[in-house]
Amino acid sequence: MREEILKGLKDTWAVAVGLVPLGLAFGILIVQTGFAWWWAPIFSVVIYAGSMEFLAISMVTGGTSAITSLVTAFMVNFRHIFYGLTFPRDNIKSLLGRAYSTYALTDESYAIVSAKPRDERLSGVHILTIQVFCQLLWVLSGIVGALAGQIIPPNVKGLEFALVALFVVLTMDSFHNNKDYSLPFSAAVCGILATVLFPGQVLMVALVAYFCLLLLRYFSPRLDSAMVLRKGER
Repeated sequence: MREEILKGLKDTWAVAVGLVPLGLAFGILIVQTGFAWWWAPIFSVVIYAGSMEFLAISMVTGGTSAITSLVTAFMVNFRHIFYGLTFPRDNIKSLLGRAYSTYALTDESYAIVSAKPRDERLSGVHILTIQVFCQLLWVLSGIVGALAGQIIPPNVKGLEFALVALFVVLTMDSFHNNKDYSLPFSAAVCGILATVLFPGQVLMVALVAYFCLLLLRYFSPRLDSAMVLRKGER
C-alpha cells in the first residue's frame, strides 16, 4: 500500500503547479468579495469544482436566480458524466472509496489517470491517493489564500482571471491532442452570438448552444465530417 500511495503522490506533484496558485487566487478572491475566510474550505468541500466555485462567488453576490444557477452548474460540469464512463472506479474495492472517487472526480484527477498507458492497471489505493491529494492541495491553498487575502489591499484586481487562464491552458492542451479548428471556431461563434443576442445570459446560452452543436455532430457523422477543419486539409 505504501508503494501505491507514493506512486499516487508522485503522479500528482505536476498538477500542484497549477492547482496551488489557482487555489490561492480563489481564497484571496472569496475574501475580497466580502466572505469570511472560512467560506473558502466550505466552498471547496461542498462544491469542489474549481470553475464552479469561481462562478458561484459571482452568482451568489450577483443575486442570480436558482434556476439559472442550476442550469449553469449543470452545463459547466456536464463533462464529468463522460469522465465517469471511462474513469477506472471499478479498481477501487470499497463502497466508501468508490463514493468518494465519484465525488472527487475532477479535470485534474481525470487527466492524471487517463494519461497512463492503457495496459497499466492502477490500483484503488493509487487512484484514491491522486484524488485525495488533489483535493488537499485545493482546499489548503484556498485556506492560505483566504487568510492572506485579509491583509492584501482590496485594490488588488484581476485575481478572477486565474480561472480564465486555467481554461486557456486546458483548451490549448485539448487542441494539441485534437487539432480540429472547427471546434474553437464554433465555440467562438456561439460566444459571440450569445453576447449579441442574450447579453444578460452569455455563459449559459453559449454553453447550451455549443453543447447542442456537439450533440448534432455526434449523432450525425456526415455533419461531423463536413465540419472537421484541419490544417493542410480541404
